[in-house]
Amino acid sequence: MDQNSLIWYNGNIINWDDAKIHVMSHVLHYGSGVFEGIKCYKTSTGRAIFRLEDHVERLIQSGELYGMNIPYTSLELIEACKEIVSLSETDDSYIRPIAFYGYDTLGVNPKNCPINVAIGTFYWGAYIGDGALEKGVQTTISPWKKFSVNSMPSIAKGSGHYLNSMLAVIDAKKRGFDEAILMNEDDFISEGSGQNIFIIRNGEIYTNDENSSILLGITRASLIKISTDLDIKIHIQNLSLDDLNNADEAFFCGTASEVTPICSVDDKKIGNGLPGKLTIKLQSIYMDIVRGANKTYNNWLTMI
Repeated sequence: MDQNSLIWYNGNIINWDDAKIHVMSHVLHYGSGVFEGIKCYKTSTGRAIFRLEDHVERLIQSGELYGMNIPYTSLELIEACKEIVSLSETDDSYIRPIAFYGYDTLGVNPKNCPINVAIGTFYWGAYIGDGALEKGVQTTISPWKKFSVNSMPSIAKGSGHYLNSMLAVIDAKKRGFDEAILMNEDDFISEGSGQNIFIIRNGEIYTNDENSSILLGITRASLIKISTDLDIKIHIQNLSLDDLNNADEAFFCGTASEVTPICSVDDKKIGNGLPGKLTIKLQSIYMDIVRGANKTYNNWLTMI
């Protein structure tokens, strides 16, 4: 990643290299943090952050699900994101707010551990790899299952959750695939290591919900809204592996992944093995929106 020179840390703007924590901080030992991924894009009228308020609200809600009361209001965090973006050297930026338990005790119960908050920005290219947006990706069903909604709240974007994702994507890469797809404990499709999944069959769109142990993605919600506005029928239901294998098209979506076509699963082609027409259409509309070229959804943009 190509980071910027400054970072927002506990209410102050400091040098990137000065943003440090103690090695005995609670978060390092137990993954006790929550975070967000937000994108800022260059538009014809300046920089625009996509759905900033929604991301900040989810950060606060994620903290609450883990009993973590983030010591800043949503307005303060919104202004902090805008401030650090305005100071960044990159026009297109990935914004990473994180709230985490710091140094006080090493008991599993964080007790009086301080809650630290940082917001960094950096340039991040195609998440799954160069050419993924244009050519699509080759995926595999992971041998690792997605954790149960009865174990941890999948709707929270918790730091520790992503050990599950890390296992899946490392395994996929070792076996020559671009990305993993995780099944849940009921053997329905959950999501990618860091993305929601949509499939398309007969011109209609299918995706799952929190009952499948997914993060309720903000990009996911955006695409559901866009598709509804286009009068495309949306089905929200459990998705089986057969549903995916028999799809005409499929794609991942997420802040970092944007709209990434899925071309195969375990070397079995989805459709004709190329990015599908409706996927490409939704990808084009989405990119127009985030870059300010589709005025219908300008309320999703926070201009800097």
